[in-house]
Amino acid sequence: MIKQKFVLLLLVLCTIVPLSIYSWGFFAHKLANKMAVSTLPNGIIAFYKKHIDYITEHAVDPDKRRGFIAEEGARHYIDIDHYGAHPFDSVPRRWRDAVNKFTQDTLMSYGIVPWHIEKMVNRLTEAFRKGDVNYILKCSADLGHYTADAHVPLHTTENYNGQMTNQKGIHGFWESRIPELFSTDYDYLVGRAKYIDSPIDMAWETVKASHAAVDSVLKFEAQLNDRFSADRKYAVEQRSGANVKTYSEEYTTAYNKMLNGQVERRLKQTIIDIGSLWFTAWTNAGMPNLERLDSKQFNDSIKKTDEDLDYLWSTGKPKIKEKGHED
Repeated sequence: MIKQKFVLLLLVLCTIVPLSIYSWGFFAHKLANKMAVSTLPNGIIAFYKKHIDYITEHAVDPDKRRGFIAEEGARHYIDIDHYGAHPFDSVPRRWRDAVNKFTQDTLMSYGIVPWHIEKMVNRLTEAFRKGDVNYILKCSADLGHYTADAHVPLHTTENYNGQMTNQKGIHGFWESRIPELFSTDYDYLVGRAKYIDSPIDMAWETVKASHAAVDSVLKFEAQLNDRFSADRKYAVEQRSGANVKTYSEEYTTAYNKMLNGQVERRLKQTIIDIGSLWFTAWTNAGMPNLERLDSKQFNDSIKKTDEDLDYLWSTGKPKIKEKGHED
């Protein structure tokens, strides 16, 4: 009987839609940006609260762009182990120094997330200086995304999805499945955002902490896999009207217990770091009065850009203008 159930499960899994994998998962990215707003101090929190829906929903825009903008992918990770046994000693923290040592093509091939975080802080600072509400919110949402990605251990290794250790799928398992099941139990009291003297150094320290967890992420799942049969490891769930293969609650619970709160700790650190980088950009811009931006709304070109991105992501093709219609 057990064997028959196992065979039936395998047949079902062969016909279902695979679980989509995105960095931290759409759910966790939105959660991180939303919770980061609560870390902000007076002078900036009111503005972010007013626009919290936009910042939350657009936390996933960078992932939507990955399939359509060639250089986008490299912004989400860094395969730091590509650079040898002691990569944090060999890879310069400053972009220009790293380019001079390894070439820009090499850096783009193995990921640039710490440097892109610094770039996004600079862009957000400039947006604050100009009082450009559209750009402030788009940069804030994007900066939150890249900051969150740097907190994921598997975003710091060439074995990013366990493909080198016969653990394919572990990426989404760690960063999506666990938060989906257990985030309601997390403690989100992470404190107040703080000014970051050097965003690039903070980004590198984040990557370093994430990379230190790679061994446990892989080792514990391998140990757990040896104890579970396939019919207990996987389950089928309904998502958006489709059958989706995912890790069972039993397997996920066991893995989360072995990790001893690791995912929650990384998510909580993500939240406070996002808020701190937003606050840092605002401070570096001279702490402009954001109340004067309250009456400003998104202009039509920004709305169209957002709509076009959603259409492109959902259909895989750009919108085609109808004959006789102008932008």
